[in-house]
Amino acid sequence: MNTFAPFARPLYVMLKPIGAHCNLACDYCYYLEKAKLYDNIPKHVMSEEMLESFTREYIQSQTMPQVLFTWHGGETLMRPLSFYKKAMEYQKKYAQGRTIDNAIQTNGTLLNDEWCQFFKENNWLVGVSIDGPQEFHDEYRKNKQGMPSFVKVMKGIDLLNKHGVQWNAMAVVNDYNADYPLEFYRFFKQIDCHYIQFTPIVERVKGHLDGRHLANLEDGTDCQLAEFSVTPKQWGNFICTIFDEWVRNDVGDYYIQLFDSTLANWMGVEPGVCTLGKSCGHAAAMEFNGDVYSCDHFVFPEYKLGNIRTSSLVEMLYGEKQSEFGKIKQKMLPTQCKECDFLFACNGECPKNRFIQSASGENGLNYLCQGYYGFFKHVAPYMDYMKKELMAQRPPANVMEAIRKGLI
Repeated sequence: MNTFAPFARPLYVMLKPIGAHCNLACDYCYYLEKAKLYDNIPKHVMSEEMLESFTREYIQSQTMPQVLFTWHGGETLMRPLSFYKKAMEYQKKYAQGRTIDNAIQTNGTLLNDEWCQFFKENNWLVGVSIDGPQEFHDEYRKNKQGMPSFVKVMKGIDLLNKHGVQWNAMAVVNDYNADYPLEFYRFFKQIDCHYIQFTPIVERVKGHLDGRHLANLEDGTDCQLAEFSVTPKQWGNFICTIFDEWVRNDVGDYYIQLFDSTLANWMGVEPGVCTLGKSCGHAAAMEFNGDVYSCDHFVFPEYKLGNIRTSSLVEMLYGEKQSEFGKIKQKMLPTQCKECDFLFACNGECPKNRFIQSASGENGLNYLCQGYYGFFKHVAPYMDYMKKELMAQRPPANVMEAIRKGLI
């Protein structure tokens, strides 16, 4: 059944055409374990029949004139180029006048001229996972033989630049590289990367492995962290230090997703990153076999919404189960969050990280709260100024001149 969504807003589904399979074995990868969900299926690849079914329904379910296909892994380039060429054929077949864009996430090691030509010719946005300079990147991002991957990633980036492909960086912040924020940030400037997403790694030894229920995430009794997890203090220092350099030199030239999303919340508009949004459930994830889950970080049996062979995307993403999932973000907030001056900027961040106790002993506080609170307090004067400039229809980059003049 292909019914139209009841609300005039985009319907997002992140596709996993190769499931959790990857040619790397990064220490902190939360998704490799998802292959265990499908131990009974020998080959974790999306069929062309499934690709066509999804493409048709995904486009027909949209109420907006723009449609974004997001391809994620595992490692997306482990599916052959012919698969993505077929995806383009199906998109054109079912577009019905809509504008269709594609974004793909890759570790970059399998990029070659042919891939880059395809991305350029079809205007695909490519996200590359790279964790800073070689010493930092290779600490945790190795292949299955334990060999480092930085050199291959940089070769892939060089090819993207050679072909003029639009790309951005997704950089994981861990216990090691978090101590070198300026070296980290300046590396991306050196390689001429103007769009950067910093993602703090927070993984518990227990919890993400056993598929615990979201309702139990507020229980802090077994929150032993994996050794590569960033600490709240590290995270706060990392983003504050980078912000200080960015706000003085790079506003309007280099785009840091966290800073842009923070400014969006300061303006009272929807941020570009779901972790800082008021609710969850805006983007589901679909596995290679058509199984749809509430969120990429909650691919567990209890968060399975259904399968597109038997349920429509509209039914699943606008259904009661997904609606309740989205509300949990607000329901789980402890009193400390509700009374916080920066609740509007944080919204408690991602529910998966809410496993410590507040100062009063209440469960459900976000593990990174200390770092985020320090960041929002630190950037408040600059955000206030940029908000004022935007409301006056002036560029927020004016903040740099204001700082030089000592106005902030």
